[in-house]
Amino acid sequence: MAPNVFRIPLPLPGDTLRAVNVYLLLEANSAVLIDSGQFLEVARKQLEQSLGLVGVEVGDVSEFLITHIHRDHYTQAVALRREFKSRVRIGIGEKSSFEIIERRIETSFERQFGLLSACGADDLYKEARVFSRGDDEIAKLYERPDDWLYEGMALQIGGRTLDVVATPGHTRGHVVFHDREAKLLFAGDHVLPHITPSIALEADRPPLPLGDYLGSLAKVRQLPDARLLPAHGPVIESGHLRIDQLITHHDLRLRQTYDALGDRRCSVYEVAHILKWTRRLRDLSEMDLFNKMLATFETKYHLDLLVAMGMVIVAEEESILTYSKSGRAYDVSLR
Repeated sequence: MAPNVFRIPLPLPGDTLRAVNVYLLLEANSAVLIDSGQFLEVARKQLEQSLGLVGVEVGDVSEFLITHIHRDHYTQAVALRREFKSRVRIGIGEKSSFEIIERRIETSFERQFGLLSACGADDLYKEARVFSRGDDEIAKLYERPDDWLYEGMALQIGGRTLDVVATPGHTRGHVVFHDREAKLLFAGDHVLPHITPSIALEADRPPLPLGDYLGSLAKVRQLPDARLLPAHGPVIESGHLRIDQLITHHDLRLRQTYDALGDRRCSVYEVAHILKWTRRLRDLSEMDLFNKMLATFETKYHLDLLVAMGMVIVAEEESILTYSKSGRAYDVSLR
């Protein structure tokens, strides 16, 4: 990707995201990975083979810099730390989610997916409970990191300086790493080239996650433009260009969500069924369980931001949240 910077795509289970990119920073006396991949035998084998191409063994990796807590970024780092005593570092904003996971996996599941029932999607909630069985083993890999990363840190990796930029939204503690001199942005899941990142799929969900995410996009947009090294998908030359596209997407989506309410009061799930999804403009009913859940959450977060902007009002009826237009003329613009 650049001198001494290598992209290593590691396989993932499932059809939605087939690989996660981890990045090797190779210096004279150090080998550091940004993100680690998921704890899977096939991912471990691919990592070993890929590192071998540049003369590095897995045990040579001294440190993992993790962009966020999701399993496809964090869990292999913990497994390798147990074996080789490498260090693991992650954003301080993830601390509260670690605390919830440590209590027990059931609590973590309820914090992440219990919201589906309040959205009027109790059928999805019941399906998700069935598919969550067996996550106990994954939970055991959520040991705490060795160090927390904070906004404004400047990490010295050999002769390279990485600025830590806190980018809450995808998760509370998501961070990106900005190499100003080499003009590289290790973006994790904050900015992805072909899809819009999910928002707040985490144990400790913030009050207004879409607002957090849009604020983080604006923050990174103010940095000098850099080559975008994402966690999923190909590298692209301008991070600014992709950020502009994501802001345009959410600007349009807010209007579509508002319009979907019509003149009635709707649950989140009802609105999600009215909206179209993906570039193929699919109905919600055409999507698999996981993507139905993500779509439902995304719809809620757009509705909640409209509430915060005064465009929509929310009420609770028999434990289900319902939304309707406030009567104020639509005047939302993210640009």
